[in-house]
Amino acid sequence: MDILDKIKYDSNGLVAAVMQDYENNEVLMVAYMNNESLKTTLETGKAHFWSRSRQKFWMKGESSGHTQEIKEVFIDCDGDCLLLKVKQNVAACHTGYRSCFYRKWDGEKLIETSEKLFDEENVYKK
Repeated sequence: MDILDKIKYDSNGLVAAVMQDYENNEVLMVAYMNNESLKTTLETGKAHFWSRSRQKFWMKGESSGHTQEIKEVFIDCDGDCLLLKVKQNVAACHTGYRSCFYRKWDGEKLIETSEKLFDEENVYKK
């Protein structure tokens, strides 16, 4: 049986995908996949997603070059969430940080816990 047969997509045909660094287990980002993006990810070894905001299929790094190479794929017990361990090339976050989870709540305010790796204005030519 194929992993594609085990996935329980939501009513929009999507499944959450947690992207994690395969060497240090840092959580890099969470995105959504549909059947097409998951199939393409498995076939190419590069992370592909469905953008809910842009309503389009996309490959991680298609604009920035900051791709994610798939090392391992896990599915949770209910089949409604994926964990993909990846080799992150440069940064996962479009704001310039390695991880989208670069802010920590200290009980009163958000504190940035890491340094920016790139200026998103230069990378994305906004």
